Amino acid sequence: MAFHDGLAAHLATATTTTCHAWAITRRDGQVLGFTDHDRDLSFDGRTFRADSGLSAMALQQGTGLAVDNSEALGALTDAAISEAEIDAGRFDGAEVTAWIVNWANVDERQMLFRGTIGEMRRAGGAFQAELRGLAEALNQPTGRVYQKPCDAVLGNAACGVDLSDPGYSVTAAVATIEERQRLTLPRLEDFAPGWFTRGRLTVLSGTAEGLTGTIKRDLIEEAHRTVDLWQALRAPIEPGDTVRLEAGCDKRFETCRFKFANTLNFQGFPDIPGDDWLTIMPARTGQTGGGSRR
Repeated sequence: MAFHDGLAAHLATATTTTCHAWAITRRDGQVLGFTDHDRDLSFDGRTFRADSGLSAMALQQGTGLAVDNSEALGALTDAAISEAEIDAGRFDGAEVTAWIVNWANVDERQMLFRGTIGEMRRAGGAFQAELRGLAEALNQPTGRVYQKPCDAVLGNAACGVDLSDPGYSVTAAVATIEERQRLTLPRLEDFAPGWFTRGRLTVLSGTAEGLTGTIKRDLIEEAHRTVDLWQALRAPIEPGDTVRLEAGCDKRFETCRFKFANTLNFQGFPDIPGDDWLTIMPARTGQTGGGSRR
């Protein structure tokens, strides 16, 4: 790794004044800065706080496709990284940039690592975060699978459905909540039972604001609507909090056609032969043109 000229000259001296600094950019746009120096640092328009107890283990980097990795250790504090924010998944997938910095002259610095936060563990008032390098993305499968169901995500560019359309989404206040997983809402008469099954629920207010869940079941029962999530929300949600429901899609051609009127953008192959076609016996009549056998 080629260091910044000024930093390289500094490291060549007998006495050095270096430390580490990290910038964390969460998916909700919030940016946090930390350093293992005993005083705050400022550069690139950011302040890197010294009161987080953050430190780093050795960084491993390779020239191939192996995942570059490191770990960051720190103390849980309400002012920096809280236990509640980790539980809520606020730091999952957050972008991380790490530098070595001459704290006596912050212009002398070198980026050591750029990647994302993977697994986070917490215990005894501290946290441990796995840092995944940019090469991690190269280990993910790419390309299309030829199958009958649609492989687009409802509402993305390939799908083309506008989920802001009043027919495909609605905002409502939570009446009751059980175990962060079963919510009761107003009946929402304009939407048939099951309309939101396989759809997405997004919390718009309260402690859990910004969190999402996949809808497992959508029922109308007497005076209210009941929505069950596949997994419990990772932060408390209270009666009166506002949520947004988005229509669900089971990836079938019929659903794309009749529910969303989106046939032209269907990303599956509904006429592809199934497994039975692969095991069919050859024709004994010698007629192989596909026509009627009369």
